[in-house]
Amino acid sequence: MASPVSSSDHVSAPAGAPADQYAATRHAAETANASALIYNDRGEYLLHLRDYFPGQIWEPGMWSLLGGGREPQDATLEHTVRRELAEEAGLDPADLTPFATEYASHDDGTTVPIAIYAARWNGDPRELHLTEGVMLAWFTPGDLHRLRIAETTSDLVRRHAASLPTAQSRPEPVAECLASPHGTVPNIIGVHLYLERPDGTVLLGLRHPDSAFAPSTWHVLAGHCEQENAIACLIREAREEAGLHIEREDVELVHVVHHIDKPRNPPRMGLFFRARTWSGEPVLREPDKCTQWQFWDPAALPGDLVPYTRLAIAKIQNGELYSETGWPA
Repeated sequence: MASPVSSSDHVSAPAGAPADQYAATRHAAETANASALIYNDRGEYLLHLRDYFPGQIWEPGMWSLLGGGREPQDATLEHTVRRELAEEAGLDPADLTPFATEYASHDDGTTVPIAIYAARWNGDPRELHLTEGVMLAWFTPGDLHRLRIAETTSDLVRRHAASLPTAQSRPEPVAECLASPHGTVPNIIGVHLYLERPDGTVLLGLRHPDSAFAPSTWHVLAGHCEQENAIACLIREAREEAGLHIEREDVELVHVVHHIDKPRNPPRMGLFFRARTWSGEPVLREPDKCTQWQFWDPAALPGDLVPYTRLAIAKIQNGELYSETGWPA
């Protein structure tokens, strides 16, 4: 059994800790929380989408780890995390290994330790009985920057992923799973803004060099759906990323691309929406993600453009609604 790794993070609440247990431990440093890093053979991590109750729970609407506070009947912190997994999701992993101890520090000087346990599990989260929060889903470390998630939780997942042997965390049998016509796998939904000016030029953004996806590459304004419908996601992303204001009634679906980057990666459904009208000019609202906005002639697009985006723009220009790319023949 590996020894816990100790680190000191000044955060407002434990990673993955429900609000009620967190409140109970705020003034009792001897009472610890325990959270679980659940990962599978595809190198994905199980995350819990919290209810969106602002002012009532900690980190509303954000992705977190399963876990909670120690209770009197818990003989050990492993008992705590096993009880929480069972109560919150009906989950009972075979083995739990201590991975780290995190510390939540508060303004009053109170420090609450959070024991982090890791466990391998290869089940389908849709079959679990979730009693708290909205949903459970698998994500790779490379997907975390797209989620509403605490930086301390993201860092914890990445540290654990880096500690795994490559062959152990990224085995090949996933391709067989994806090749099966009888299996069902989640498809990630992405929304994309096709913004075309009256002169026919199309808005593209140059992604930041440090982006996990397509660094230093041009791409349309895009984002992943959170707990929201696709058009609401589009409107939110346009406002957050570029300061553009779009009304729902001015949006129309112009293309769908079903694509996959690599056999072991999850399939993705890209929805491209045209905004017939909008207000505002593109500004850099998130310079850590996009370094510039520019309108391009569809007949003279930049060479370093995301491939499926290039395909989608060409199809939109031809009036075609659907395309596929990356799938084996």
